[in-house]
Amino acid sequence: MHHALDAEFERDFVIDTGHPAPNQVTADLLGVPFESVTITLGDTDVVSAGGGTHSGRSMRHASAVIALAGAAALVPSYQAGKKAEGQEKNTPSASAADQSTSLADQTDLGVTVYNSNIALVRDVRQLQLPIGTFRLKFMDIAATVNPATVHFRSLTEPEKVGVVEQNYEYDLLEPNKLLNKYVGKEVTLVRSYMENGTTKHEEIKATLLANNNGPVWKIGNDIVTGVYGETYRFPEVPANLYDRPTLLMSLENSGSRKQTIETSYLASNLSWNADYVLTVGREDKAADLDGWVTLVNNSGTSFHNAKLQLVAGDLNRLPRGGAMDSAVAPRAAMMAKEAPQFQQENFSEYHLYSLGRRTSVEDKETKQISLLEGSGIPVEKLFVVNGQNFYYRNAQNPGAPLKDPVMVFYKFKNEEKAGLGIPLPGGNLRVYQKDSKGGLLFIGEDHIDHTPKDEFVTVKIGNAFDVVAERKQTDFKKIADRVYEMEFAITLRNHKDTPVNVQVNEPIGGDWEILSSSYPAQKTAAFAAQFNVPVKPNGESVLNYRIRVHW
Repeated sequence: MHHALDAEFERDFVIDTGHPAPNQVTADLLGVPFESVTITLGDTDVVSAGGGTHSGRSMRHASAVIALAGAAALVPSYQAGKKAEGQEKNTPSASAADQSTSLADQTDLGVTVYNSNIALVRDVRQLQLPIGTFRLKFMDIAATVNPATVHFRSLTEPEKVGVVEQNYEYDLLEPNKLLNKYVGKEVTLVRSYMENGTTKHEEIKATLLANNNGPVWKIGNDIVTGVYGETYRFPEVPANLYDRPTLLMSLENSGSRKQTIETSYLASNLSWNADYVLTVGREDKAADLDGWVTLVNNSGTSFHNAKLQLVAGDLNRLPRGGAMDSAVAPRAAMMAKEAPQFQQENFSEYHLYSLGRRTSVEDKETKQISLLEGSGIPVEKLFVVNGQNFYYRNAQNPGAPLKDPVMVFYKFKNEEKAGLGIPLPGGNLRVYQKDSKGGLLFIGEDHIDHTPKDEFVTVKIGNAFDVVAERKQTDFKKIADRVYEMEFAITLRNHKDTPVNVQVNEPIGGDWEILSSSYPAQKTAAFAAQFNVPVKPNGESVLNYRIRVHW
């Protein structure tokens, strides 16, 4: 017999049976492929004499001898070689036990939050890694991580630790998913019942056939639907269910075991906005401004002892769904004042605000941090009346006047001598003012855009109650083809005990000129004129102006 396995395991056995059947018997006994066993018959160079088949007796004896000889001399080394070969071909998960890392390994954490509902997370951990190829479970990351943005590198030996493959496992452990994973498998159902005033528990072995809108069980020969037990017992958690979001990476390490690893990624549902509180003095001449950062974390994980940075600006991003509704915190006006904690710097076409200390942000938490303070800021109170285009497109018959709302604004300059002078991130600004007894009252709010230093901030707080504007068209004439003259009277009445100055903005279409006006006019744009009309306390002023328009 010539046993033709791998060349390095080749052995020769010579038995003259004169019968070809032993190769099949030998292959079955040794557990090797049939084609790897050969029989040499009638070769006088090997076997000098033979005795024929003698029915089947020689075949049976020879097969036994061949099998025993082969088992002793051949199989151990052959199986050992195949086992070693199989290990070399195994996946990374089989070559070494899966490694895992959690927050316990974290040595540094940085979170940079943008005001466009994303954040850049930089997570540094100290790890003990095996040599060779292995799998690493990177746990305690944001559930809203964008896997395409993950960047993993070794700070110790960047060229010796690399990522072969990575997966983001977000199929999190929960009761219904656990049931779905056990379809077709056995589960222990636990039922409670009363016996002689005592609660007892019965355990029932059942096979889960399906879990579509409710479980379907096979218990013995019966098919049972519904919630059959109060609780279910499972022998283990399936390998593809995770108790927390996990990055599963296949790594290759050709360096030392001790490595400092940095992982960075972008995550959504982390956002911030600025909230401002403007406290105006009783005389409407000066105000204090407090700025707060409102940080909202709905990312699915907490960030402890992190370096926090905020980026203000309008990033260009690919369209994504799910805008975040920022929280409003009117209580900020009543908070005790703290020193500003952020250092501002220019960054590309944006502004970067770095918190001067570490902080923690829990999942599902809204955190407020002081951004800036300014005291004694000069403010100007504006009363504004804006006309409408249709006033000038149609002839209006004299009659009952039209009432225009008188809007109220506060205006101040973001300059250093006013205690400000730093870029103000866009956000909500709420205005408060003290009453005659010193109580702080809310009087309005508005949204401000990103405002560079040395620019004006104008905030609308509402419409005036005691200042009234009425408009009447007093004349309309056609002078020539497509040429018209119109005259308007705008009556302003002030029922306050203090004087006011009302800014009247009139949109005028066509090619126009003002023929006359009771107050000076300023052409503020190609299609707009502005009048500033003072009104005495409890007094009245009338703005009359006449225009000629060529359409």
